[in-house]
Amino acid sequence: MARETWGTRTGFILAAAGSAVGLGNIWRFPWMTAENGGSAFLLVYLVVVLGVGVPGLLGEFVIGRRARRNPMGALGDLSGSRRWAAVGGVSAITGVALLSFYGVVGGWILRYLLVSLTGPVTGGAAYLADPGAYFEAVSFGVEAAAFHLLFLSLTGLIVLGGVRRGIELGTKVMMPAVLALLVGMAVWVSTRQGAGAGYDFFLAFDLGTIRGDFFSILGPAAGQALFTLSVGAGTMITYASYLDEDRSLPFDGSVIALLNTGVGVLAGLVVFPLLFSQGIDPGSGGPGALFVGIAGAFAALPGGELLAILFFGVVAFAALSSSISMLEIPVAVLVDEAGWSRRRAVGALLALIATTGTITALRPALFDFVAGTLVDLLLTGGLIAFLLFAGWVLGRDAVAEYATGAGPIATRFGTPWLLAVGVAIPLFLVFTLMTTLGLDARIGFWPTVGAAVAVVGAGIALIGLRRGRVAV
Repeated sequence: MARETWGTRTGFILAAAGSAVGLGNIWRFPWMTAENGGSAFLLVYLVVVLGVGVPGLLGEFVIGRRARRNPMGALGDLSGSRRWAAVGGVSAITGVALLSFYGVVGGWILRYLLVSLTGPVTGGAAYLADPGAYFEAVSFGVEAAAFHLLFLSLTGLIVLGGVRRGIELGTKVMMPAVLALLVGMAVWVSTRQGAGAGYDFFLAFDLGTIRGDFFSILGPAAGQALFTLSVGAGTMITYASYLDEDRSLPFDGSVIALLNTGVGVLAGLVVFPLLFSQGIDPGSGGPGALFVGIAGAFAALPGGELLAILFFGVVAFAALSSSISMLEIPVAVLVDEAGWSRRRAVGALLALIATTGTITALRPALFDFVAGTLVDLLLTGGLIAFLLFAGWVLGRDAVAEYATGAGPIATRFGTPWLLAVGVAIPLFLVFTLMTTLGLDARIGFWPTVGAAVAVVGAGIALIGLRRGRVAV
């Protein structure tokens, strides 16, 4: 059976950008920004996106297009090693883990959208009266599990349609809608009295905060960059495997990163001015900030119910554009490696994630662990593995793949890019992971740097020892 490909370049870019532009930008980005210094977090985040996220994105693109396989098949075929195939296979587990909490949040979105749509008939959206109490009542439990299943079903229907008729067609509709609605809302919010304080909080860069609290900001900023760019899970390897050879990977990667970052900033330009205009603390609420703080702002605004429909409609589109990419990772593994039909793979995975997501929806502590610690570890570890693979297993072949379809200017950066993905970025990611776990506070800054160098060096040495061996 012939393997599917993207129908158009625009379709690929919108699908990949849609994977990145999801709840990470509209749900997670505002409250992460609010809890980690506002504009200071934004500045560190933008630097990490440019210096780590874009090269990492290209690393996954190179692997996927060269192998034309899912992460498991790509790493196995290109290395000739079953151990590398097993490393790639972890991406399927990551996709399931992501959807096990992401589907719960997607269910929250659908519930709020449904309540907003029926508000004019029922006498007003239920959450407007007391947003905090409403969110606490519906965020976990049997009803939350039911809405998770609804969101998961919508995701499965799109993925079932395949690459062109499902994923590409869906994102061609959803991504322009997200951008148009966010721009419109940002313009409208700018007219509200008190919005200027929100712009100051979000955009007035405070270098003093960065100097004084850099490492506490760095970890969350790096995690947010990986989450929103959808790197580390194998999504971009999978999507790039459906590419033709004449695409410029540096150009496509830059456009995708720009779209992703632009949507994140647009979301901030909607959320923070709206909250400040109503005197609502942007740092309160954590994961529920979008539902509590924003809902509270809608309750105080003339025409707030209509604005709520538009806002939660945007978030629903963004959530679906990302969730379909998460499901496509394990689907591609089962289709490519096990020879399953797409229908059988989607059905089996929906049954699995329906179970894991329901458990997560019923246990808030498990939700916090999966959405935070587990996902951060899987994404960071996955990206480190992919980059070391590109840098030290593919090596010069990675540069050749990078240059295929690229222009003369982008091609000149091939060797520096290889050095970055093979050494500098893995070192940065390991160091960031160690500081996030608090190792620098226990043993000091320079010993932590030394430990990161030792870990990356050991990984490179191990790869070097195994190069050239037959499959094990």
